[in-house]
Amino acid sequence: MTDTTTTVDRIALGLSGALFVLGIVVMGVLELLAGKPYSPAPLTNDAGEVIATPLLDPTLRTGIVIAALLVLAVWGAYKLATPMATDAADRAEMTAD
Repeated sequence: MTDTTTTVDRIALGLSGALFVLGIVVMGVLELLAGKPYSPAPLTNDAGEVIATPLLDPTLRTGIVIAALLVLAVWGAYKLATPMATDAADRAEMTAD
């Protein structure tokens, strides 16, 4: 079996994976370490005063995850638009005995 991943494939997969890990895992751990509130909404008391806000803006985390999805979408469109390598297209056919 031949390896058909190119440099563009590795860059796209590495970048999208890094963005996913940054947006979900790293920022999630930072939110947990910062303490309450654990939800994206600010914490208010009975009078309506904001007593705690999240450390990171939820739209920032969402934007990073969407950027990772966009990198994967662009990479997928690139893979569809480029022709397959000739060595990957040539496969030996074997008959079942």
